[in-house]
Amino acid sequence: MPYYMIQASYNPQAMAAMIQSPQDRPKIIRSIMDKLGGSLEGFWMAFGEYDVVIIGQLPNDTSAAAVSMAVSAAGAVKEIKTTILLPWDEAMLAMQQAANVGYVPPTSKR
Repeated sequence: MPYYMIQASYNPQAMAAMIQSPQDRPKIIRSIMDKLGGSLEGFWMAFGEYDVVIIGQLPNDTSAAAVSMAVSAAGAVKEIKTTILLPWDEAMLAMQQAANVGYVPPTSKR
């Protein structure tokens, strides 16, 4: 099952609500991922561009898009980014395949 990294930034109202009343957000995200046939591997608060980093497994890209859409539609995040993660053994297979595809870069003839 594919792994995904989801990064999100809360809007000021959502962050204020969590400061006023801390909530177990990983429990809620775990429930969403379980409903879609996936699993939550980890959930972290982060410093920088994104407030939250989530690693999870989902059956496919459609399920990952559903998580992103549901979270976005709720209005508590101002930005969300989903990245497909490729396990290293699969990355090595991709490297082996890339070595044999015969790609030729564009050239400039003048």
